[in-house]
Amino acid sequence: MKSSHYSSAPHRENPHGLDAKVLCSIPSAEAIMISLKPGQNIPPHATPVDVLFFVHQGEVTIVVDGENEVFSEGSFIESPKNIIHQITNNTNDIARVLVIKAPRP
Repeated sequence: MKSSHYSSAPHRENPHGLDAKVLCSIPSAEAIMISLKPGQNIPPHATPVDVLFFVHQGEVTIVVDGENEVFSEGSFIESPKNIIHQITNNTNDIARVLVIKAPRP
């Protein structure tokens, strides 16, 4: 059994300046916990693999293929591969989202 904890997970540099911690990275999937400060976002982009989002803390606006919706803690969102998606924190509080990419890009 392998396990990891957010507090000790390695930080991943990214072009968006987000706090991103790699919880798991195996050939079949990658799980990264991202923290978005108030007003911070990941701009529209597409990935060559399926992406799953789980809102762990706070509230975020997620756009997938032009469909825009606000999601709160406990929400699970799917974004198929090659589809443009975006995440924005429009609140005054930190938001944390678990991002799962399968397979690992």
